[in-house]
Amino acid sequence: MNRAMRHPSFVAGGLLVLLLAACALLSLAWSPYPPAEIDIPNKLAPPSAAHWLGTDSLGRDIASQLWVGAQNSIVVGVVAVGIGLLVGGALGALAAARPGWIDDVVMRFADFSFAFPALLSAIMLTAIYGPGLLTSIVAIGLFNIPVFARITRGAARGVWTRDYVLAARMAGKGGWRITLDHVLPNIAAVLIVQATIQFAIAILAEAALSYLGLGTQPPQPSWGRMLNEAQTQLFQAPMLAVYPGAAIALSVLGLNLLGDGLRDLLDPRLARDR
Repeated sequence: MNRAMRHPSFVAGGLLVLLLAACALLSLAWSPYPPAEIDIPNKLAPPSAAHWLGTDSLGRDIASQLWVGAQNSIVVGVVAVGIGLLVGGALGALAAARPGWIDDVVMRFADFSFAFPALLSAIMLTAIYGPGLLTSIVAIGLFNIPVFARITRGAARGVWTRDYVLAARMAGKGGWRITLDHVLPNIAAVLIVQATIQFAIAILAEAALSYLGLGTQPPQPSWGRMLNEAQTQLFQAPMLAVYPGAAIALSVLGLNLLGDGLRDLLDPRLARDR
């Protein structure tokens, strides 16, 4: 903990991520105004004591939309990264534990999955099930599976060559027992760091999908859709695009800084240097 508090990237990233989480949690209980409340007489109002960041072209409070929109970013990030970590991690661990045709099948599946990025998957799912938050989660989660599969396989194969794993095999432990007892604990740091990076990518992907109309649908606020709606008022009220853009940028920056800090703190070689 002492080293963590002296690490600038970890502290800065942690503060930004805590700010994001605090806004999302606070909006569950309270927000200055209902985010979908329309007040036409006060549309495009400048920042004031009544509306801290002003209002949009429909008179909706921008601060309330940003706060509630943080919920979507966190939900999409947590669930989509969770899908990739659980499914992709299991496939990568299986490939590392069973070299040969199983390894080849899993890796070819990962290569095939990379041909369907989150945007393309969202378009296909939207054509079948319609746009929505669930579509974004599934599309981004499917994209994360091959990423975690490759990361897990690469890190796990390095652990499988270690002497303590050889000793465990000599003691009669099976492949899955070795994976659970020795491999996964030793690659957990790699997966945690990768999860923070994929979380940031998930926030960007959700904003992009919502911007294109494939993600979160009205009246639920979304940072990406706020950018889409602001483009028609870009010269009249440019701050409508600045606020959600800054929220996305700060969230992604915070997660990337947190990932860098965790990498330095969890890597024994870098920790020894510090």
